[in-house]
Parts: sequence; C-alpha cells; structure tokens
Amino acid sequence: MAVYLDVVWALNLLLDWMLILLTQALTREKTKQFRIFTGALFASSIVPVTIYFPDSFLNTIIGKLLFSIAIILISFRFNTVNRTLRVLAMFYFVTFSIGGGMIAVHFIAQRPAVINPDGMLTMNQGFGDPVSWLLVLIGFPLVWYFTKRRMDKHAAAKIKYDQLYPVSITIRDETYLTDGYIDSGNQLTDPLTKRCVVICDEIFLKNWFRENEWAMLKKAHEHLELEAIPERWQGYIQLVPFHGVEGKNGFLFAIRPDKLMIQYGKQEVAATKVLIGIQFGRLAKDQTYHCLLHPQILKLYAADTA
Repeated sequence: MAVYLDVVWALNLLLDWMLILLTQALTREKTKQFRIFTGALFASSIVPVTIYFPDSFLNTIIGKLLFSIAIILISFRFNTVNRTLRVLAMFYFVTFSIGGGMIAVHFIAQRPAVINPDGMLTMNQGFGDPVSWLLVLIGFPLVWYFTKRRMDKHAAAKIKYDQLYPVSITIRDETYLTDGYIDSGNQLTDPLTKRCVVICDEIFLKNWFRENEWAMLKKAHEHLELEAIPERWQGYIQLVPFHGVEGKNGFLFAIRPDKLMIQYGKQEVAATKVLIGIQFGRLAKDQTYHCLLHPQILKLYAADTA
C-alpha cells in the first residue's frame, strides 16, 4: 500500500492547528496567530518521525509528554509554570474530547461511498480513507464548534451558580426560602430612606399574597394608584423611583420586610435596612433563582468582618 507522506502530514497539520485554536479559545490565552500556526507546524512534524523512526524516543510516553510541552511553549507565551500546565491540561482535554467525537462520527460513516475512483478521496490510490478526510473537512469543525459552545455554556453556568446564595425572607411573620443571585448591576437604592433594594419575582412573592390581592396589586402598579393597593398591604408597600438602562424613569413597588437572611458560606448574614422590589414576572427563565441581591449587602458584611 502506497502512503503519501505529504497528504498525511497536511491532514495532521490541519488537525493540530484546529486543536491549538480551540485550546486558545477555551483558555482565553492571548497569543499571535503566527505562533499558533507555528505550534501546529511543529506538532505535525511528528508524522515523518513516527513513520521513518518508529522506535524513536518521541514515540514513548515521556517523549510524547515532552513533545506536547514544546507545542504549548511554541504556541503560547510562557508566564508561570502553573499557567503553562493549565494550558497543557486543556490541550489534552480538547484532544481527547475532539478525538472521541470524531470516533463517533467515524462510526456513523464507517462505510462511505467512494466519491471518485481516480481522485484524491480514494482508498486504492493511497491518499487515505475518505472518511478521514470527511472527518477533517466536515466532522472536525462540527465537533470543534459543539465542544467550544458546551464549554462556554458550562463556564457561564458555573459563574452563575457560584453566585447563588440561599435567602430567607420574613414578611408579616411568614418566612419563605429561595435562592438569591448576586447582581453586580443592581445598584438600586431608595433615595429617601437610603435602603438597598433587593428584587424578587412574582413566583416567589405570591407566597405572601392571596390571588385577589396580587391581582389588585398588579393593577395598582400599572396605574400607579397607591390607594388601589389591598388594604391589608397598604402599610407595607411604598414607591421607589428608578432610572432604567434605556434612560427611562419609572417607579417600583417595594415591600418593607421584617427580616432578610442570606446564607453566605458558613455564615448567616442578616440584611437590615433593605426593601423588596416587586418584579411582576420571572427573573430567570430556568427559575434557578427568584431574587436579585444587592451587592452592597455582602460588601458591608465583608467590611464588618475584615
């Protein structure tokens, strides 16, 4: 069987280049595209070594590890040992992930039709299995995109869940629990009382209201009629002016709670001088949280305990 080294080398060069590109995208390392391509060129140089020198030191586990470190050092700047090892670990993760995905695609298309008996994509001319080329040209970009998209979503979800804290709110001697999200963009305070405003959605707040009371409260908010607030709640609700992101001014209905507690790590933080802003709707589509916490609450706690 004839083996065309230049074609095999070109195939591996393309694979290595895309693997290093994905590593760079996931680690968000700042590096020049020329360095990435140079790293891919160096990585693909192992092809002739493997073919012509099968007993080479580079074909051992230690040799491959040292070769991988050299690829990372060529493709990315060296800052610290820990940072280099982190990029190296991501490179191996990407390689194994992409490899597993491409094996799955290969399994699905393991009996391809020969496109052109006299062309490049043939098995009898020595240019490689047409599946391998289809994997690189079609399957690899798809697996690359899927891996990056899932990793980005995982990173975003991890950030979100790391900022969730159990919250208990007591109003009219009734206490209910939910999860609160630290929203750095929530800087809303009542200009009159200087109280921080914590936003809660109607799914959570309706625990304290009867159905007819919530309907009356919603209608009162639409028309900004304080006298239309249910009589049982008129001593608890006030208007808070705010400036929206679109530049429009508005008014928010806010409740004065009896107590608000936040489970911050192993400590329980009692938030005083806060208001509960009413959100007529959902805060999160997936309902992972029902409360937007004011960052100033935990900042003040951290300052007090420092």
